[in-house]
Amino acid sequence: MSSVTLRAAVAALAVSGLVATGLPAATSAGSQGEDRSRERSAGAQWQTRVAAFGDSGHTRHSSDRRRGPIAPYVSPKDQTPLLRTTPVQQPMGPGVTYTRWGQTDARGPIQAHLLAVDLDTPGVRLDVVNPGRVAAVEDVLTMARRNGVLAAVNGDFYDIGRTGAPLGVSASPRSGLMNARETGWNQGFYLTRKGRPQFGEVTFTGRIRERPGARVTNVNSHFVLPGGIGVYTPRWGRSPGYAVTQGQQRDIRMVEIRDGRVVANRGKLRPGREIRGIVLVGRGPGAVELRKLGRGPAHVSWWLRGRPQLVITGSKLLIDDGQVMVVDDAEMHPRTAVGIDRDTNEVLMLAVDGRSEESRGYTMVELARMMQDLGADEALNLDGGGSTTMVGRRSGTLRVLNDPSDSVLRNVANALVVRRD
Repeated sequence: MSSVTLRAAVAALAVSGLVATGLPAATSAGSQGEDRSRERSAGAQWQTRVAAFGDSGHTRHSSDRRRGPIAPYVSPKDQTPLLRTTPVQQPMGPGVTYTRWGQTDARGPIQAHLLAVDLDTPGVRLDVVNPGRVAAVEDVLTMARRNGVLAAVNGDFYDIGRTGAPLGVSASPRSGLMNARETGWNQGFYLTRKGRPQFGEVTFTGRIRERPGARVTNVNSHFVLPGGIGVYTPRWGRSPGYAVTQGQQRDIRMVEIRDGRVVANRGKLRPGREIRGIVLVGRGPGAVELRKLGRGPAHVSWWLRGRPQLVITGSKLLIDDGQVMVVDDAEMHPRTAVGIDRDTNEVLMLAVDGRSEESRGYTMVELARMMQDLGADEALNLDGGGSTTMVGRRSGTLRVLNDPSDSVLRNVANALVVRRD
């Protein structure tokens, strides 16, 4: 898809000023009546769709699970933005550009913030950072400052109010694989071993050499999949409690391994202890397999298919091969997304403010269409709502660039960052 799209339009607006309407052409009285009839029918269909999607059902909008306002029905002829403000563009160093603008359509105003990152620029790198351990939260600005980055956006959805761990998979070129799961939250943005950006399913595999029938389903996850075995390393933090078994206290097993040998095997968890080596937690059939591990050698390994150097997961692919993949056009929220323009090899990080009079937020469909207009061939929805945060260097200082809806910076699980080597 050509990047001569909304980014080009936004640049043109900087010259031409504010534009423009999507007014329909003049029609006869008869055709106007037919148009009104069609719009009433479309409006009725819209109410049916809102009933289906308005309760968020299968769609995860933000970690806080707060319900957003329902977007009103808008006829196709009125979907063109009525007004778009002159964009403000700021280079953040070679290969990294920040742009912000506002626009208003029939549903109301929004404020948008875009980071365009040219991966072909020497020294420009992407990374995933966290608060220093997986089971922890911290605001994006603090994580960015501690890691000395150029810019950042919030990352994956997370286990808010409990463990704080990300829901899916994250891996860093510097730190390696931090957390992963076998299934259930594996749609991701990743860089291959050769550094090529990709979007799609991220596949995790784990194995215990001494118990080949054991199903290792997680590493440093906020819960162990039922029937599976979770691996916890010092990167998690201290040994986990029953939150990772979703409250289950029967038919579980905890095994401690140090220097490749089992040193403890018990039927109860011992939370809050320093992890020296690794801890295995089994549920149901997984606990049965772990019970068979006696004191002695135990070799546990885990990896992601293709050995990607960077991974961050989100709730849904917004765009795949240029096509919009989401259908939820009901709830409006602050949004964060990441995409790739294949023509320019630019990674696009978008934050849309919401939950305010100045910016209503976007539906999933609107977010996908915005990324499509910006030139994205593939795009992923990241955590939204009060988590939506973008930071970057202005006048040499890292600052918050958007307007987070909580009025304060929310502590989140991780961040997708831009750095220079």
